[in-house]
This record gives sequence, C-alpha cells and structure tokens, in this order.
Amino acid sequence: MVGVRVRFAPSPTGYLHIGGARTALFNFLFARHNGGTFVLRIEDTDETRTLEGAVERICEGLRWLGITWDEGPQVGGRYGPYFQTQRTEIYQRALAEAVDRGVAYPCYCTPEELAASRERQQRAGRAPRYEGTCRNLTSEQRAQREAEGRKAVLRLKVPQEGALEVEDAIRGKVRFELATLDDFIIQKSNGMPTYNFAVVVDDHAMEITHVIRGEEHLSNAPKQALVYRALGYELPIFAHVPMILAPDRTKLSKRHGATAVEEYREMGILPEALRNYLLLLGFTPGDERELLDLEEMVALFDLSKVNKNPAIYDDKKLVWMNSRYLSRLPVERIFAEVRPWLEAAGLWAPDQQPDQQLFRQLDLARERAHTLPELVEAMRYFLSDDYPFNEKGVRKVLAHPEVAERLEQCADRIEMLDVFTAEKIEQTYRQLADELGLPARDLIHPTRVAVTGTTVGPSLFHLLEALGREPTVARLRRVAQQLRAQPSLLSKSDT
Repeated sequence: MVGVRVRFAPSPTGYLHIGGARTALFNFLFARHNGGTFVLRIEDTDETRTLEGAVERICEGLRWLGITWDEGPQVGGRYGPYFQTQRTEIYQRALAEAVDRGVAYPCYCTPEELAASRERQQRAGRAPRYEGTCRNLTSEQRAQREAEGRKAVLRLKVPQEGALEVEDAIRGKVRFELATLDDFIIQKSNGMPTYNFAVVVDDHAMEITHVIRGEEHLSNAPKQALVYRALGYELPIFAHVPMILAPDRTKLSKRHGATAVEEYREMGILPEALRNYLLLLGFTPGDERELLDLEEMVALFDLSKVNKNPAIYDDKKLVWMNSRYLSRLPVERIFAEVRPWLEAAGLWAPDQQPDQQLFRQLDLARERAHTLPELVEAMRYFLSDDYPFNEKGVRKVLAHPEVAERLEQCADRIEMLDVFTAEKIEQTYRQLADELGLPARDLIHPTRVAVTGTTVGPSLFHLLEALGREPTVARLRRVAQQLRAQPSLLSKSDT
C-alpha cells in the first residue's frame, strides 16, 4: 500500500493512558508496515482541561515505548501546525465554506429555549433532539435575531431521512439511521469549531488516509462522515479498535490499578514488555507467538488481525511478560533500565561504571525478577554487605550448633582455590561434604543464607563465582562469628 498517512491525536489533559498508547502503537505499526507516515497531532482546543506539561509527558511516553512520529510536535512537517489552537484560520475558512455551500446555518436558539424543547419532547415520549427551529430562517429573521443580541452557533444540515453507511476496516459496514441524528453544532458561539468538525478539517488537510482509533469514537463516525460529505472531502478508511476492559468487564479505571504509561514505568515495567502487551490487547498475531520484538510487530501488523470484541486487561499477564523480557534482553540493556533504580537504592554510584562482573551478577539476579524493583532487591546482596536475612531461613538453616564450624570450613577451603569458578567451588563443596559424611545440601543451604540472607536464588556456585572470592569468604566468616556470639544475626533478620 502506497501513500498511507495515519495520525494519533491526543488531548493534552494528563498522562498518556494505555488505551491511547495502544491506539498510537496500532497507528505507528500500520504506518511502518505499509511504508507510510505517522502523524502526531495535539487536540488542545479545550483550554479548561489542558494541563501544563501534558504534551511533553505524552511525547516522552510515546518515545519511551519506542513509538516515534514522522510529523508533529518537536519534529515539524509540511502539514502543520500540529496543535489545533494554532489552526484557527484553517477552521474559519472551512466553516465559511460550509455556509457558502448551504450545508450549514446559524442557530440563534438560547440555552433556555433548547432546554424547554428537550423537556417537551421528553414529556411526549420522544428522544430529545434539535427540532430545526433555525434551519429555514429567512435573512430578515436572522437579522432580527442578531439585532436582539443573540449569539449564534453554526449547525450542519443533516438529511432528515434515510441511512448512512460507514465502512470500517475492522467491523465492516456500520449503518446509522439519519433519523437518530439532528442538525449538530459545528461552531460554538465563541467562534471555535466543535470536535467533530475540527477533526475532519484536520484529517483532510493533513491527507490522512486511515483513521485508526478506539471503539468509543464509533459514535462520532456518522457525524464526521456527514461533515466530510458536506464539504466535498473524500472519506478516509475508518478502523475502530476494541475497547480495553477491566477483568470484571467494566471500563478500565484507576480502581483497577495503573492506567497511565508513566505509572507502568514507575512500577518497573520495561518499554518492550508494555509495548508487546499493548499489541496483544485486541490483536491476534496468527500463530502461537506471544513475545514479539518491534520488527516482528511491524512485519505482522494488519488491520484484518485486529479483533472486534473487547480486550480484557490482565496485569498478571503483563508482569509475566515483563519477567520474560528481563530474562531475554541483553544484560547491558537491562542494566541501562535498572541503573537509576540501583542509584536510588544507594547500591550504585552515579559515576560508577559497570564491568563484566556486574553483568554476570545481573544476569543471575534477573532469573527470578518480574519487575525492576524486584531486580534491585535481587541485586542487593551482590552490591552491598547490608542485606536482610530471612527469619524463617535463619531458623531453619543457620540456627544449629554445628553450622558455624561448617561455614568456617567452607571459607577455609574456597579461600585456597587457585581458580574461583563455579565448577571448582562445586567440586570443593562436594568433596568437603564427603569428608564430613554429610549430604552436600547441609553445606550448600547454610552458605546460601549466609552470603545472601535468603533461601532461594540462582545456582549457588555460579552465584558465589559472580559475588567473588573475597566477599564470599568474608561473609561466611562473619556469619560464623555471629552464630557463635548469638543471637546478633537473628536480631537483624526480617520476616
């Protein structure tokens, strides 16, 4: 497909919601798959809801997810401006054209008159709609109302019978009865265009070929289609992606947990994982794969694979997916993500440089981590001697009279190793266990608790190699001494 142009048009009213992020992702992937252009446009005409800094947060959230735009804020483009508040002259010309074409007319009805009309219709058992009071006013009648000081809005003349069909790339033909629509407002009394008018003018002016957006906008489709036709514009191809629902199938909201991209970042979710998870909210790859990198997403993405049914949000699935990315991405990439967290925890200095030993430690620690905060805790005993002891582990493994002597013996043996490798350490431990007539676990488990404070983790012998000879020996001797002194170790334990 040649000449594809799509857009993501958020309102700067807060953070980038995951629903918006998914819409942006689908547009981005569709553009890249088809060699097209992805436009970012900011719909900021609602000044009462616009928040300072929101545009920057939206842009940062998109870039963090790896979603880049070809035109829009911060990058420019020949179809700008890309902020609606800067496009007023364009809207005014289009509104004047609608009046000249005879497809729009001024309406002078006051709020009180409109309220009275709605009340009459409701009493009569009819659905409230604008009754066309000003649709056929003469020029004299309009002049009279203007002389009275009435402020006018502009309404679009909607055909009063028949049906309108809108072609949707996901849902097929969607039919709307025109009797359910009234002559809706396209310009407010303050001179500003309404959303359904401005978005059509923008999409036409920016030559948008496909409008890919959330299902909640499906109700806007007939009004926008009517504006397209009234102005003589060619309609784009619509594609309304399914809603994202909470596990209880209600609308996803804050009460279900995080809903903004920035919140997931603060939870320690990787951008690769969130991007992958968003793709699967309404998209079926067509095979058994669940973990997809960006190149695979671009190659696979097609609107025919987008589902019609609502997508069910599952934070457990997201966290699981994040753990998979933690374990499979290059360790250098993981360090770049976890570094700020390590610095905040006081485990890494801002001017400190990583080395191969750190990467080995990180490679082991990430095996069981699901999020970056969990990875920080898994790295704690590698990077600090001030690590907590699990109370149950201490009681079960260390609180026995013979353990202190065994830890000292382990320290003596591994201190004399010519090469401190996992293979050599394991060989030494098993040989010592045989000499003492013990199962190897009676040395392995106490060693693990002594040097890490916990009973679980990666392979002990690889862990010790990554920790290093000197820290390992020092910790074994320190804990042995504490056990003999009793009960200082237990007093430092946690639950």
